Amino acid sequence: MNFERRGLSDDKLLDLYKRLIKPRLIEEKMLILIRQGKVSKWFSGIGQEAISVGITAVLEKDEYILPMHRNLGVFTGRDIPLSRLFAQWQGKASGFTKGRDRSFHFGTQEFKIIGMISHLGPQLGVADGIALANKLKKNGKVTAVFTGEGATSEGDFHEALNIAAVWDLAVVFVIENNGYGLSTPTNEQYRCENLADKGIGYGMESHIIDGNNILEVFTEVSEIVESMRTNPRPVLIEFKTFRMRGHEEASGTKYVPQELMDMWAEKDPVDNFRRYLLKQNILDAKTDEKWRNEIKSEIDQHLAIANGEPEIVANLDEEVGDVYKPYDHEAFEPRSSVEKVRFVDAISQALRESMQRHENLVIMGQDIAEYGGAFKITDGFVQEFGKERVINTPICESAVVSAGMGLSINGYKAIVEMQFADFVSTGFNPIVNYLAKVHYRWNEHADVVVRMPCGGGTQAGPFHSQTNEAWFTKTPGLKVVYPAFPYDAKGLLNASINDPNPVMYFEHKLLYRSIYQEVPSDYYTVELGKAKLLREGKEITIVAFGASVHWALETLDLNPKISADLIDLRTLQPLDKETVYASVKKTNKCIIVQEDSMFGGIASDISAMIMEDCFEYLDGPVRRVASLDTPIPFTKALEDQYLAKGRFQKTLEELMAY
Repeated sequence: MNFERRGLSDDKLLDLYKRLIKPRLIEEKMLILIRQGKVSKWFSGIGQEAISVGITAVLEKDEYILPMHRNLGVFTGRDIPLSRLFAQWQGKASGFTKGRDRSFHFGTQEFKIIGMISHLGPQLGVADGIALANKLKKNGKVTAVFTGEGATSEGDFHEALNIAAVWDLAVVFVIENNGYGLSTPTNEQYRCENLADKGIGYGMESHIIDGNNILEVFTEVSEIVESMRTNPRPVLIEFKTFRMRGHEEASGTKYVPQELMDMWAEKDPVDNFRRYLLKQNILDAKTDEKWRNEIKSEIDQHLAIANGEPEIVANLDEEVGDVYKPYDHEAFEPRSSVEKVRFVDAISQALRESMQRHENLVIMGQDIAEYGGAFKITDGFVQEFGKERVINTPICESAVVSAGMGLSINGYKAIVEMQFADFVSTGFNPIVNYLAKVHYRWNEHADVVVRMPCGGGTQAGPFHSQTNEAWFTKTPGLKVVYPAFPYDAKGLLNASINDPNPVMYFEHKLLYRSIYQEVPSDYYTVELGKAKLLREGKEITIVAFGASVHWALETLDLNPKISADLIDLRTLQPLDKETVYASVKKTNKCIIVQEDSMFGGIASDISAMIMEDCFEYLDGPVRRVASLDTPIPFTKALEDQYLAKGRFQKTLEELMAY
């Protein structure tokens, strides 16, 4: 291995060596603990430490790094106390996840490290969001994100690179090409000669670096990063290296030819650099032994600290309480005059007023800038707030949602507009696996609102008409809002933007230009999690939300003899059970109507809760009315048949007569 110091001082070379041996010695200790059953799982980075160590040594302490599970050198390079790392791996309370996640699946704002999730790809988009925040701050900071050669096949990889290139984001995309994705060799994963060549398709600068040569890593990356600070842009770097142990320790390496193992063993980054320093008389054997013994002593001392910590005792209140970031609703009462506006206008007003109120709020979506969005809700926003805060995105929902998470990590609020709620399926992973779980996992909030234009009645067919709230009400950590009136739409959207938790905000397209209401002209909020009693009666409780609220109102207007409580849920998660229960205990009958198909919908859960908690008050079965268990069709006759609206009155009358 050829080492070129390129003017680096002896002190710098020795510093890099000390940084290099520390993760190696920790790993050697971990392998012993694995065999002793004191650590449950380990993903080894032996043989590829130079990449983590070199990049971390280049970046400034306040620049974010997004590592993976073989990048121990990132964590030691940021000087995280070893006792906290050991506690994390043992599931102790002083770790970073309170025993809720393992390995390196965590982040820490204190050390500006944002760990990966097992789905790998979303962290690349998160890096885009962090870098976008840096760009908005104009602070000249660089973000580095790691991935393996296997994850370059994921769609998130391509989406994140494309966004970074289009938006000129200062992200170092690090590919650790270590030969195998678990047991699958690279020749079964891609056909290009070098993964760095993929940068060409995005108009992105790319490099290939020997990932086992610490001096090449440090000097090349130093030059690249310094250039990025003055000329912000994304750079793709492929580091050639090898994984000397199994995907994780239990998997072994029997699938790797021995001659390949032998060849890479000769390229060991620690051994080769040590020999170089000894040969150049920069390091002597006595000093080397002294440093190693000091690190081993530190490891033992910090292991003792972690081992001495008691095992976690389950606390139900704490577990449930940590799903969401605590937030007390801040009530803003309207003060100005009202004007009669459409549902769509109320949404636009809320966005404009929230953009004025929160200078760190960014809106992202397809065609939302000069065009004003598919429904013209953001028309004129570019002129008022600029393209830096009203951002057209490529068609790549997953990376855009992930970028929203990155903005939140780096001090911003994000609104992501799905052009249609149906399209959220291509952004589903980061919503349910990253945004929803991030506070529970490591106490980080996701200050992201995902706007969801949804619903049928416009003959838009199977891909533009779904009302898919049940996909998200099932997922702990998400809040789900679904207004039926302009007043609520504006107030609830403002409150959703204020809330630091991730909110799925559903906007029924049919209501956009058909429903009018008197709405205050100034800023106000409506608290999430509070239902509204629209009509009062004695005979039956009707529970509805979204367009189904208007179906119920029409039915009651046509049947004035029906004495019903009509409850508009407004928020589906958290759910206002108290209002529903109080009504059911009064009327003794309940019917729930939703636009979504029947099976697995939220009406089923509400029905079950009423049966469990209010059974003794019921004078009849709880009835559900929902759309057909089919995809939503296009032709009007078929769509009318599909929607629950046409079956609601009959079911209501049947329950009244029960």
